[in-house]
This record gives sequence, C-alpha cells and structure tokens, in this order.
Amino acid sequence: MTSSTRAATEALRQFRVIFGAVRQHFQAVEKACGVSGAQIWAMAALQHRPGMKVSELAQALSIHASTASNLLDKIEKAGLIRRERNSTDQRVVRLYLTEAGEKALQKAPQPLTGILTHALGQLPDAALERLNQDLATLIGHMGATDTRDAQKPLSEL
Repeated sequence: MTSSTRAATEALRQFRVIFGAVRQHFQAVEKACGVSGAQIWAMAALQHRPGMKVSELAQALSIHASTASNLLDKIEKAGLIRRERNSTDQRVVRLYLTEAGEKALQKAPQPLTGILTHALGQLPDAALERLNQDLATLIGHMGATDTRDAQKPLSEL
C-alpha cells in the first residue's frame, strides 16, 4: 500500500468517525426529546434570540429559508414554537419558543447546535480556512455533486 493510499484510507476512516458521531448525537437528541437535531438547533437559536424572523433563523442555521420554514412547521405542529404576527405589519412573523419547547431544550443533550457545528466553532480561523480549501478541492474531485445539499441540515441528508 502506497503512502498516498494509506493517507486516503485514513481520511476515509476519519470521515466515518465524524459521520458516526453526528448520527449518534442526532439519535440521542431524538431519544431525549422527540425532535430532530436540526429542530433542536432551531429551537436553541430561538431561545438565544426570541422573536427571530424565518429568514434570520435560516441564516443562523446556514440553511435555505424554505428549509427553515418546513422545519418550523413540524415543531410548531408539535407545540414547541409559536409564530406571532406584528400588529403594525401583518406580513412580519416572529418566532418564539413555547413552554413545551423550553422543556424539550432542557432535555436535549449538549451541544444544542450539534457536535459537528460545535467542534467546527472550536477550531482557529486558520484551521477552518485550510479545511474549507481542502474540502472544496475534495468536492471538486468527486464530480457530480448537488450543491443544494449545502443548504440542508445534516439530519436531513
């Protein structure tokens, strides 16, 4: 086995460790509070900044606004968030956690943003820049990829 093959095999092994850890965290979140990891992250963002608009939440989660809206529909039906329209401008919808949403967050395993998002946030800027460059190169070598996947929560991939 060449050193290049060994290095590629090790990189693949590390991706498997990352994906496995992410999957385990999502499963722990669902078991603890009955909602997905992406839904908990959205709820945590609303706890941090009550009254966000859907577009602001989408930006905070780095997902498409329609994806955020679909995510919110599910947790609103579960009674974990509520939408309120502004009395002066009915087009403006603000998002808030309900008491049930607060309780669900208390049950959720940490970190509420998910372990990969949290770990990436711990890296120094220079390491993130290198990682982004290297991942872009890797994606380029993969050929056909769907860039729309970049705007979906990991739990939905």
